[in-house]
Amino acid sequence: MDDDIQLMSDGEGLAVIGSPAAVERFLVSEGLPSKDLGLPRLGSALGAMAGATQAGSGIAAESGRWVKLTEQSAQALKKHRLMKGSHADASRAVLTENGKIKGLLELVRTPGSLLTNPTLLAGAAGLMAQLAMQQTMDEITDYLAAIDKKVDDVLRAQKDTVLADMIGAGFVIEEAMTIREQVGRVSEVTWSKVQTTSMTIARTQAYALRQLDALAEKMENKTRIGDLARAAKDAEVGVREWLAVLARCLQLHNAIGVLELDRVLDASPDEVDRHRLALRAARQNRMELISRSTERLMARMDTAVGTANTKVLLHPTASPAVVHSSNHVATAVVDFRERLGIERDRRSSDARRWVDAAAETRDKVLETGAEGVDAARRLGIETFDRARSVTGKLSSGFTERVLRRRGDGEERGREG
Repeated sequence: MDDDIQLMSDGEGLAVIGSPAAVERFLVSEGLPSKDLGLPRLGSALGAMAGATQAGSGIAAESGRWVKLTEQSAQALKKHRLMKGSHADASRAVLTENGKIKGLLELVRTPGSLLTNPTLLAGAAGLMAQLAMQQTMDEITDYLAAIDKKVDDVLRAQKDTVLADMIGAGFVIEEAMTIREQVGRVSEVTWSKVQTTSMTIARTQAYALRQLDALAEKMENKTRIGDLARAAKDAEVGVREWLAVLARCLQLHNAIGVLELDRVLDASPDEVDRHRLALRAARQNRMELISRSTERLMARMDTAVGTANTKVLLHPTASPAVVHSSNHVATAVVDFRERLGIERDRRSSDARRWVDAAAETRDKVLETGAEGVDAARRLGIETFDRARSVTGKLSSGFTERVLRRRGDGEERGREG
């Protein structure tokens, strides 16, 4: 029947497959943005394989759309209760609007169905993985634009060979992606140009992580509040730049993954699914490395703020400067982690609320014209309280520390 659709999810996205009219009706009814899944590529890549010929013959008539798995798209799946279909291998989903039945879609699992053909199922999962990686690449582009820091400018400002190599690798990868878009596949010639760039990107990523660690250690090794304020200021500038470099590394890693899956689909289609899972595991390892590095950075900034807070009476100017710089670093790190998906399932909304609250506290101090010791004490104490909130919630791996910076007597004195 013309209203047959098939739904499949890999945890990152949702594929909606069926007749163009049925697919469009489903997506419009749910208000879900989507991208072309590129199903015709499976017909040409897998058509000669055993078990794929019969199912592949109908691919040309099918429409496939990919939807990023978000809270909205996940809810769209949950609310469509499945019921018994017209035959044993089918289930029906009712589409409703304002409590009224709007339409009926049938989800089929027939011998020719994509969901029951292992070869085509693996190929479709590979296409979904590519679209998920490309979506992340687009989000990283938006992130770099949002921080108003073109990563190429950051890289050119450095005279290190590692970063220069990364710029060249980026040119090669982007050229290969352009050829892929024009040709529709990744040939052996195209792949030969990019297969060695992965090591270059990995070296640059490791270098950027070391630079972040160096900034954190520089903060940790300072004992004098004046030196600490200068180190915090350096971190305020440096952290944002090196996060931009890391974002570019992840973007290029994803581009290589897209090209790699295309090459495997063309050369060894029976290995697509295993390769897709291996790429996902490798990506997870990269994200864990970056997550741990940024967590260490936040923990050390937290310690620096605590040190500044204890010395606020003796250094009413330098101590708030440390807090101010630390706020900017925390904001940059939280934004980076959220944009790249590190904060998913880690209470990122709480972290974002702290960022807003910290900025509000700083603005209030400036507006009231508070000066000297009182202003420093207020800024140091209130913003550090919020810093503890974000560093405690960024990750379950963060060390929980209790803020006991002042004795009960001082607390009573402030309340009085």
